[in-house]
Amino acid sequence: VFNAATAELLSHHQVELKQEFPKEGWVEQDPKEILNSVYECVERTCEKMRELNIDIANIRAIGVTNQRETTVVWDKTTGEPLYNAIVWLDLRTQSTVERLLKRIPGKNKTFSKFKTGLPLSTYFSAVKLRWLLDNVEEIKKAVEDGRAMFGTIDSWLIWVCICGTNGGIHCTDVTNASRTMLFNIHSLEWDPDLCKFFEIPMEILPNVRSSSEIYGVMKICPSRESGALTGVPISGCLGDQHAALVGQMCFQDGQAKNTYGTGCFLLCNTGQKSVFSEHGLLTTIAYKMGKDKPAFYALEGSVAIAGAVVRWLRDNLGIAKTSLEVEKLAAEVGTSYGCYFVPAFSGLYAPYWEPSARGIICGLTQFTNKNHIAFAALEAVCFQTREILDAMNKDCGIPLSQLQVDGGMTNNKILMQLQSDILCIPVVKPSMAETTALGAAMAAGAAEGVEVWSLNPGDLTAVTCERFEPQINPEESEYRYARWKKAVMKSMGWEASASSNGKPK
Repeated sequence: VFNAATAELLSHHQVELKQEFPKEGWVEQDPKEILNSVYECVERTCEKMRELNIDIANIRAIGVTNQRETTVVWDKTTGEPLYNAIVWLDLRTQSTVERLLKRIPGKNKTFSKFKTGLPLSTYFSAVKLRWLLDNVEEIKKAVEDGRAMFGTIDSWLIWVCICGTNGGIHCTDVTNASRTMLFNIHSLEWDPDLCKFFEIPMEILPNVRSSSEIYGVMKICPSRESGALTGVPISGCLGDQHAALVGQMCFQDGQAKNTYGTGCFLLCNTGQKSVFSEHGLLTTIAYKMGKDKPAFYALEGSVAIAGAVVRWLRDNLGIAKTSLEVEKLAAEVGTSYGCYFVPAFSGLYAPYWEPSARGIICGLTQFTNKNHIAFAALEAVCFQTREILDAMNKDCGIPLSQLQVDGGMTNNKILMQLQSDILCIPVVKPSMAETTALGAAMAAGAAEGVEVWSLNPGDLTAVTCERFEPQINPEESEYRYARWKKAVMKSMGWEASASSNGKPK
């Protein structure tokens, strides 16, 4: 919860969600667990506000932000999800992508680039939805009976929280729609030709709205005694990376931010014109702040594995019990000692779009220990960001003079210093790391009919920041980056295509 006048964080609560990995390359989440975590966070945050003697009646609007591309299908008559949510970095759709590619002249992955801004990839929602329609009997039946609803997580939450089975609002915003591969980012409508290509019935798609307008009001949650925010309008909706762009106040053409979460996402505002990349970046809708306001666009570089590599070191290798311990291990050595880690667990995203890549650790010697591997993992996040920044500089023609950063991993000071060293430019971190939530709050507060938050540049409060300046010479940075790129080449072409049951053919 934020103060609309000062953007100050007043209270918050968070819950870590479980991810399920039923087969190799599969990543799922329980939509009901996501929903319950939202209810729990709302109730706990409101309790904390009461303890601070802040009247929760002052909460004027609710914003929603979500991990984009994650796909859920539910039954509108029962309100029940028909399958687990398929998470954005899930790889089960590789065989679906290959089957679809065969239908495109010249197997051109970028066949829809000028409509959607996206290449054909396992990453986007359309192929996840196609897999669900092909493989889940219950979903096929629900579509035939006219009971099925598709959405990204924002749509699922808004539908349930507004009225659910009693006339819930089935909607999404332009930023989330622009990540499905079914949406024309110029006409701002679902594209009939693309829906036909993916064989997706248009009646299961949500209505597309702007990122800042009243969608409906929060209802009481029947499964819980209270509903602290009942009657408060839900009036902001942005995919997480777009929300962070707004929260970092990147409203000017050429301003960019990088968010370090599970993955890593660098977005650069290109204003009211869509710029198409020649270097493997995506074109996406940045935001549309009201029904009658214009859409703004962004260039985006997406890295699948950032914070997830630290989680992997913790949960899979057990070399540390906490994420903080990984930072300590890296700090003890201050170098990877020639060890390079390419965490291509879900293939490589931008700028390669290479699903056959797999994670590798190379340059190992008898001297290498877990500290060096921890350092190499953090360095990998920074190298991946450097690759995207290089591509963005080529596409935009104006090199960034500094990088604005946010997200959970930015609390890691070693990582931030490393990032500045590898980019050879300053890295600027706001003292309040929750910029994604802030962006959603700004969109909600600025909506017509709420209007408690001004988005005029002159009214925006300057944020206090921490700066990290490069501390190594550029030659050393270039040498390490060149070695990293050599390691990336070795990670490519590792995996033959997988069949739909997850086993290599």
